[in-house]
Amino acid sequence: MEKWNQSSSDFILLGLFPQNQTGLLLLLLIIFIFSVALLGNSTMIHLIRVDPRLHTPMYFLLSQLSLMDMLYISSTVPKMAFNFLSGQKSITLLGCGVQSFFFLTMAGSEGLLLASMAYDRFVAICHPLHYPIRMSKMKCLKMIIGSWTLGSINSLSHTVYLLHLPFCHSRSVNHFFCDVPAMVPLACMDTWIYEYMVFVSTCLFLLFPFLGIAVSYGRVLFAVFHMRSKEGKKKAFTTCSTHLTVVTFYYAPFVYTYLRPRSLRSPTEDKILAVFYTILTPMLNPIIYSLRNKEVLGAMTRVFGTFYSTKH
Repeated sequence: MEKWNQSSSDFILLGLFPQNQTGLLLLLLIIFIFSVALLGNSTMIHLIRVDPRLHTPMYFLLSQLSLMDMLYISSTVPKMAFNFLSGQKSITLLGCGVQSFFFLTMAGSEGLLLASMAYDRFVAICHPLHYPIRMSKMKCLKMIIGSWTLGSINSLSHTVYLLHLPFCHSRSVNHFFCDVPAMVPLACMDTWIYEYMVFVSTCLFLLFPFLGIAVSYGRVLFAVFHMRSKEGKKKAFTTCSTHLTVVTFYYAPFVYTYLRPRSLRSPTEDKILAVFYTILTPMLNPIIYSLRNKEVLGAMTRVFGTFYSTKH
């Protein structure tokens, strides 16, 4: 009983992989993905900062997406890797709160930012003459600040409430980070009101932005089909398909996880789906945006080509 009291404020993260050689190999793969994500996103931020041709609203929004992705993947992978390699599985109450806050902030902010990026493409393609006014630098800045602020407020409210729940039974979280759906079942009180609030938050920060993105791209595709220029059609399709790929990878598993009732959830399935939006998407975003974007590839040639030539 004394031992329980000493560690009563700690949670146990059961992790993603078994403690064996296979688990170690899978962890090394995750660490590699983590490294690629940090390198790719930091490169994207650097390119957008130093290349004047990328100083447009679309790329300012993209630089924020890269920053969010770096913080996103950093909120889960380092702790997961440390726990696996050290053989420990514990995380303090404060550590769990910090992890939950950063994860939920990035989740909500990125959902709103992706909607802002869809609006940017909608205005650029459907109302090109109004673009300088409707997507001015001030408007772009307001979108960015709004995404971060709303995401932080939502995250703070959930984190504070979650950590004040009475956890009087098992503190073993069947996940690799402090995720809300994995922690709520551990509370020894009826949480249906809070679960309803989680549902509302998911709708506001994920489902509604996703519907807004779908409507924006529906209008964009309609406009593209009526374009006369083949080059314009091709560029519009490339830009839109890039964004839609990112959106699908991010929203689909997230919405599926958070909108399902607790009775239909499986901890193993939740963990696998979480890998998509917490680990794979942050790595894929810069790759997708750079490999399918001539302007970004051109910036890489100019910036790193200049760097290479000065070295030699």
